Amino acid sequence: MARRFASLVPFYEYDESRFFQTDGAPENIVAARRAGFERLSKVFAERFKKTAERTDEIAGSVSDLQFTSRYRVPFQFSAYVRRHFKAGSFLESSSGVTVTDLDGNRLYDLTGSYGVNVFGYDFYKECIERGTERVRGLGPVLGAYHPVTAYNVRRLLQISGLDEVSFHMSGTEAVMQAVRLARYHTGRTHLVRFCGSYHGWWGDVQPGVGNPLAARETYTLKDMDEASLRVLRSRRDIACVLINPLQALHPNVSAPGDSTLIDSGRKAHFDRAAYAVWLRKLREVCTARGIVLIFDEVFVGFRLGIGGAQEYFEVRADMVTYGKTVAGGLPVGVLCGRAPFMRRFREDRPADICFARGTFNAHPYVMGAMHEFLTRLDTDAVRDLYRDLDATWNSRAQQLNDRLTAAGLPVRVANLSSIWTLYYAAPSRYNWMFQYYLRAAGLALSWVGTGRLIFSLNYTAGDFAQVADRILSAAEGMQRDGWWWSEPALTNRSIRRRVFKEMIQARWASTSPMGSINSPRIK
Repeated sequence: MARRFASLVPFYEYDESRFFQTDGAPENIVAARRAGFERLSKVFAERFKKTAERTDEIAGSVSDLQFTSRYRVPFQFSAYVRRHFKAGSFLESSSGVTVTDLDGNRLYDLTGSYGVNVFGYDFYKECIERGTERVRGLGPVLGAYHPVTAYNVRRLLQISGLDEVSFHMSGTEAVMQAVRLARYHTGRTHLVRFCGSYHGWWGDVQPGVGNPLAARETYTLKDMDEASLRVLRSRRDIACVLINPLQALHPNVSAPGDSTLIDSGRKAHFDRAAYAVWLRKLREVCTARGIVLIFDEVFVGFRLGIGGAQEYFEVRADMVTYGKTVAGGLPVGVLCGRAPFMRRFREDRPADICFARGTFNAHPYVMGAMHEFLTRLDTDAVRDLYRDLDATWNSRAQQLNDRLTAAGLPVRVANLSSIWTLYYAAPSRYNWMFQYYLRAAGLALSWVGTGRLIFSLNYTAGDFAQVADRILSAAEGMQRDGWWWSEPALTNRSIRRRVFKEMIQARWASTSPMGSINSPRIK
């Protein structure tokens, strides 16, 4: 249904006359927004000049940049925003908890390198450098294993509590292999994923928007819902259940990004105890029904604790996938599993195999950096970062929320440990503008904007205080410039109705030879 609906959404965009008043704001608020927008645009043009110019040189030739640049904000606003805000996508260096761009701007990093950066960039630089030295003698020889791989295997099995391991080139590949093996050993066809969960970009785990084909052997069920357990108990074709522990922060909702901030409907809340109870119920049903339970810890692995989500929620899985951080900053996918599910052949039927092999699996340089990462997990310096982890980050989130509330600002944070998201407490069509105020305040965000803030664990109290001050300052700028103007008649529901009406008008105007004088500009 989502794919079908997406195909019906027409393109339209706001010109300058409508851009600042899509919510019916009075003229004085429109004037404040326009002035604030122009002022911020000048800041971007001056402060990020070299970085933006270098990005423009390659933007037309790099598909990733074309995609991310268009989906930083809702599509109706995108073209106008792109013309005026060009921060760029290049960085020169990283140090501590900051990154520096080509213009010399030193920004506090809240991207977490998509989750890779758990312990700080200096930590990973050292892992890569020392790992490279350790395997330099073998170099890029593929097929055979460098000796450090033996330690890596032992340590991964200790951490996961499982029996066997296989190496892959990405987290997506690791999940693909886990599902393939589950199907192979159970003789069943279907996988179960939960609403909103992300398990990579391959077809079977992405049944909705973004996949040009329907996923025909996938069940998408509701997270934390008894009806889903009834499905698992009754179906005979389910091979495995995929769990992304990050969904505990926003069950049944897709990963938040600012491109979908058409109103203030985004919400998030984490209840560790409730999610642990849910996982235990899943474990019991999967065990009773012979279904393989797979924890996809590509993102959260080693962030919640050395033992990952299994340790954090006290639930054991049949298979666990890791990625991101475990290779010390280099690309990798790892699958750990129980022996009965990991074997790729059958003793009694030698021609019946489950094939999986990648050219760069267990690349020596990846194994070298992984060795450094895994050995450092046992050091006092790393273990200190885990001490009182939840208490530290929950306290920081609460402190910031208290400051935002005291200042009368309609923005809040929710967190799962060091993974944060921002949500908004008053109806607005312009929450997506906040990412640009944050950038101007010296904070580096990923392309999803305020949907995901990822802190490395080496943020000190002083570092965090700087970030909190900048978030507060940016929010005050948003408020001052009128983006969070509201009135009693403006509700999330009324905003959605207005947008839906615009889409109907745009759809009609695009098919009618006469169009409509009241419709948004159509292209």
